[in-house]
Amino acid sequence: MESTNVHSNGSFKIPNIKFTKLFINGEFVDAVSGNTFETIDPRTGEAITRVAEGDKEDIDLAVKAARDAFDNGEWPRMSGFDRGQIMMKYADLIDENIEELGFLDAIDAGKLFRASKSPDIHLCSHLLRYYAGAADKIHGETLKMSGEFQGYTLREPIGVVGHIIAWNYPSGMFFMKVAPALAAGCTMILKPAEQTPLTALFCAHLAKLAGIPDGVVNVVTGFGPKAGAAISSHMDIDKVSFTGSTEVGRLIMQAAAQSNLKVVSLELGGKSPVIIFDDADVDMAVDLALLGVFHNKGEMCIAGSRVYVQEGIYDKFVQKAAEKAKTWVVGDPIDPLTRQGPQVDKKQFEKILSYIELGKRGGATLLTGGKACGEKGYYIEPTIFTDVTEDMLIVKDEIFGPVMSLMKFKTVEEAIERANSTRYGLAAGIVTNNLNTVNRVSRSIRAGIIWVNCYLVFNPDCPFGGYKMSGFGKDMGMHALEKYLHVKSVVTPIYNSPWL
Repeated sequence: MESTNVHSNGSFKIPNIKFTKLFINGEFVDAVSGNTFETIDPRTGEAITRVAEGDKEDIDLAVKAARDAFDNGEWPRMSGFDRGQIMMKYADLIDENIEELGFLDAIDAGKLFRASKSPDIHLCSHLLRYYAGAADKIHGETLKMSGEFQGYTLREPIGVVGHIIAWNYPSGMFFMKVAPALAAGCTMILKPAEQTPLTALFCAHLAKLAGIPDGVVNVVTGFGPKAGAAISSHMDIDKVSFTGSTEVGRLIMQAAAQSNLKVVSLELGGKSPVIIFDDADVDMAVDLALLGVFHNKGEMCIAGSRVYVQEGIYDKFVQKAAEKAKTWVVGDPIDPLTRQGPQVDKKQFEKILSYIELGKRGGATLLTGGKACGEKGYYIEPTIFTDVTEDMLIVKDEIFGPVMSLMKFKTVEEAIERANSTRYGLAAGIVTNNLNTVNRVSRSIRAGIIWVNCYLVFNPDCPFGGYKMSGFGKDMGMHALEKYLHVKSVVTPIYNSPWL
């Protein structure tokens, strides 16, 4: 395996981390308990800094601030245009601080520094500007009712929102949740993943600088069983938006149902298929397939980890995929030559390696990769298995790492059936030059987004969310804005009321 051999901080000294406390009601504060926890640099396995560990008492304080800001504050009552102007300033601040945000994602999540800056951080400011433009276009309807009455609808902010986000795209997920909620006029509490708290706290600081009123955006760092559970069950939170595992999504739904029946939207796991047909350009197909599963070290809910290749080009594809995977440079994510950084933490690192061992013991053929690399940190070689079947755990389970299962198929019907033979339904890829095949397969696969002759393409106006056990509700696009709005009907008599 080729490596950059830069599994250390090298010449890139970690700067003094400015924001490590909870952000509640416009101020950075210690946790009520005074507890802190370490956040780890996955490049080395060493601590970066200590961060405040919030729990139920801190969530209560954050909810109180958000509730007061919603019930009595200016943000929900401000014109959409004025909210949009502040959001535009927020977007400008993101762009001005792109280097620091990208660096925080690199040292806290192991993300490539260059990819964190573009497209990830650029997507953040793009999301803010997209929803800023929508903030003054939230309209109701005039209703032509029968008899002597008329009506209209109002689309009002849903209230106080609890956002719980995952660790694989810390900055991007922050704004996928926060931007539409801000545009709708909501107030919020956000809990970042305990593995990656740093960018959320920095973004809270930028929200203050942008002029977002105190109490509108609150960030509480901490662990799921305490802080996350407190958000899910809180009686004064009106909605929870969650991105993470299907298992935790179930717990959030249960907590919401057992408390105040708050609205829930879930973006959960995936085991996405990439289907490559005989007429595809093999080199392009190999590039897309490797990108689909090895980008971001495979830590993506939309990772195209099940790759189906039609029998006519299968052997050629296998050969080229193995050759290219061996050149995939693994190393320090800040190094510009690196294609794949470290896994986010030791737990994830060990989980991925255990699945690789399950694949080998289960009868799959290890084509390339399959080992840890580097003297320290959480680096794993890009790994490809062949001779796999749908009943193997490496095909069924979401590994969330750089592990591809490569399979052969004969017919379009077989490809569709096997692509749908999963409990998930988040994304899928199709590689073909046949328009009839594109139309047939894209309409037949049960997934929330289908990429044709491309992969991992995101834009603020393109809705993102899953089918089946990949969850429900959309992030991005105008569909996401609807998640943060209630519809209210108002009915009045046209003439003197016949009921008086």
